[in-house]
Amino acid sequence: MKLLLLASPSSIHTIKWAKSLAKKDVDIFIFGLSDYDKSDYENFENIKVYSLGYKRNIIMGKEGNVTKLRYLKALPAIKKIIKSYKPDIVHAHYASSYGLLGALSGFHPLIISVWGSDIFNFPRKSFLHKRLIKFNLKKADKILSTSNIMAKETQRYTNKEIQVTPFGVDLNIFKPMKVESIFGEKDIVVGTIKALEKKYGIDYLIRAFQIVSSRHPRLPLRLLIVGNGSQEEDLKKLVSKLDIKNKVIFAGRIKHTEVPKYHNMLSIFLAISISNCESFGVAVIEASACEKAVVVSNVGGLPEVVEDLETGLVVPPKNPEKTAEMIEKLIFDQNLRKTLGKAGRQRVKKFYDWQENLQQMIKIYTETISERNKNNNNISFLVGISR
Repeated sequence: MKLLLLASPSSIHTIKWAKSLAKKDVDIFIFGLSDYDKSDYENFENIKVYSLGYKRNIIMGKEGNVTKLRYLKALPAIKKIIKSYKPDIVHAHYASSYGLLGALSGFHPLIISVWGSDIFNFPRKSFLHKRLIKFNLKKADKILSTSNIMAKETQRYTNKEIQVTPFGVDLNIFKPMKVESIFGEKDIVVGTIKALEKKYGIDYLIRAFQIVSSRHPRLPLRLLIVGNGSQEEDLKKLVSKLDIKNKVIFAGRIKHTEVPKYHNMLSIFLAISISNCESFGVAVIEASACEKAVVVSNVGGLPEVVEDLETGLVVPPKNPEKTAEMIEKLIFDQNLRKTLGKAGRQRVKKFYDWQENLQQMIKIYTETISERNKNNNNISFLVGISR
């Protein structure tokens, strides 16, 4: 099977899909606009990457809107690759950008995966944005979504069936384990592992932590924030303003291989996003797989991956007081922390085992190719009759 992925080659999601599929003997060609680290794909002979090498800040316009002109200029290169590589399937990740390239390439079968802001925000910007999404989805032979709530949103722009394909975790990698921690043995570590962007509500997490810290000054509380992004300096200023600098660690961006280690440093994991663009919540299921109690906001796909009071706690968005209350609840009830953590891992095993998610995707690819071959045979048969 030969697969052409239209996706950012630097995205951890692209890297994970490509490597996992390559291990299943799928031949992968990745086309992307952004630059990437070649070491991410080393030792995989059946993965080829073609990138136009744009810096992220060049291909991203104001307020994070991808400059569509850049994508249109890439179209001739994609058509050339399709002609020489002869893929069985083109799979575009992100409906409003790479989905447009896939739609304009004219290749079938075309699969489009929606990811979040491309379906929650992009089509609401104007009539033209909405038309563009409808056009892209109309050209797709299959449409995939990582969550049910995002599939429901996508249904506003197409009558086609939306298949839900969760982006799970490897349970052999994400698991409870002892690690060399940067914290003391008695420290109670609250934290998150997210990009430091406004939509993830990390300022509300900091305010919630300050509330808990001020109420319980004698507790060995620590806040761990892992990741980088445009809000980093503002968040550090907020920490200083709230006078909790000595209790907060900004770990910066870490390698994906280090993520399980940092999850296992935490006592409580929080993802209190403020935007529906949090369409699935991979970091949440990573934490649950490590048997960590989680607190999430009631937005996007987060309530889908967390059963309130069963595998974690759900709070309203933009509500530091309520978030602080749930943090306190988990701090003072260690049995509840352990119960939610263990139940969380079992839920991940049931619904978000990466190996099962991978097999689901391969099945979709196989069925798509089979449907294409069947249709081609029918066309050939009808042409033969007409002659």
